[in-house]
Amino acid sequence: MKKNKKIIINSIIGISFAGAIALLLIVGLKPGNSQSSGKKDQWSKIEKKKAITIGLDDTFVPMGFRDSSGQIVGFDIDLATKVFDNLGIKVKWQPIDWSMKETELNTGNIDAIWNGYTKTADRAKKVSFSKPYHNAPLALVVKKSSGVTKYSDMKGKTLGLQTQSSAETALADQPKILKQYIKDQTAVGYDTFDKAFADLNADRLTGILVDEDYARYFLKQQGTLDQYQIIDGGFQADDDVVGFRKSDKTLQKKVNEQLDKLKKDGYMKEIENKCFG
Repeated sequence: MKKNKKIIINSIIGISFAGAIALLLIVGLKPGNSQSSGKKDQWSKIEKKKAITIGLDDTFVPMGFRDSSGQIVGFDIDLATKVFDNLGIKVKWQPIDWSMKETELNTGNIDAIWNGYTKTADRAKKVSFSKPYHNAPLALVVKKSSGVTKYSDMKGKTLGLQTQSSAETALADQPKILKQYIKDQTAVGYDTFDKAFADLNADRLTGILVDEDYARYFLKQQGTLDQYQIIDGGFQADDDVVGFRKSDKTLQKKVNEQLDKLKKDGYMKEIENKCFG
């Protein structure tokens, strides 16, 4: 009787194992290998296709945004296009939900994040970075009519920022600079900064914490720069980097080499002057 029980149990285990193998094959995995093709270095595929998909928030001026004709333009657009032109690869720009950027990257929907993407300790757990190529200071933007001239003047007032942005990280990590003053010590989150500025214009917010480059460019384009106060200081300036899957070592190396080259030959300075003045 014990022998029969053993045969039945072994049969069940055998069926379960066979089912597990079939499931692994269905989802494109090999037995004994928990990594999908997305966990491998993808450079050979990118090089073969001569194309790469880069994710961006297409409202983030002046780094990557749509102009009046609907074309995606900006500092990062010029820089990335030049990098991949030099490598014989065409860039496809893919607008994404910025709060899902690392997920989009690691599931293979995009091959890189390149759009005013700043280097943080939390992001480093999920992706690899290129060398820093631009420095982006954070600033508090308020209407001059608000009477706010320093961070402590935001006491009890409403602050806006972009969800999953470097501003949100900085506010949380350094609460004594600004968070301690704002209403309920909580900022209002937006999926894009242009929506935050719409609420600031309508006096539904008192201030926005945002990259200074963005603020100056956006307000200048709106023709309202003289109506706003941009308050610097307190927060450490962030380094802009390109985000890669941790497995894409070759892509990371190729981009770093090109960034060094474009810095040395003056191209980087040329587009900085063009976009930032």
